[in-house]
Order: sequence, then structure tokens, then C-alpha cells
Amino acid sequence: QVQLVESGGGLVQPGGSLRLSCAASGSIASISRMDWYRQATGKQRELVAFIRDVGHTYYADSVKGRFTVSRDFTKNTVYLQMNSLKPEDTAVYYCSAPMALSGQGTQVIVSS
Repeated sequence: QVQLVESGGGLVQPGGSLRLSCAASGSIASISRMDWYRQATGKQRELVAFIRDVGHTYYADSVKGRFTVSRDFTKNTVYLQMNSLKPEDTAVYYCSAPMALSGQGTQVIVSS
């Protein structure tokens, strides 16, 4: 079973950028879809973005135009580039995929 490990979170000021990584223990070439979720304290988990095997991407309205999901097959890694960050983007970010184990997530804090 593929294990996913998220990284790249941290503290950033409003308007700043971060790039999250989701490293898979195996090949991602055959994975139909890889998702990025986030969960803020006291809130439900929210689907932020996904990328399908054919390259189609989806973004939640709240991040559209600011976040970009991409992948590197040579590194078996999916990325979430986050620009123009807002305090409301503060959350723990997770990646997930069918038949894969998600990691512990990576904390993003947007604050001045």
C-alpha cells in the first residue's frame, strides 16, 4: 500500500507563499486522482484541489486563482503551490489518494 507524506507547511504572513509536497512511497503514475484537503480547527475537512491521472485539475472556489496543484512523476510527488495566502487558509493540509495511506498532514499558519 502506498504511503503519503506531506511536508512544506509553516508560518507565513498574509500575502505570502508556500509550496506543500506530498511524497508517495510508490509510483503515482497509476493513481487515478490525488487530492489535497485541509482542516481548520473546529471546522469540517474541506477539499482544496485535486489532480487526475490525465492531468485535469480542480480547485475549490476559495482557492481558485491562488493555488496550483502539480505533480512530478520522477519524484512520485504531488505539490500544492499556495500564493496570496490569507488567514483563512490556516489549517492542517493533507493529501490523499485511492488505496493509499495519508500522512499526518502539514500545518499552515497564515498570520502577521
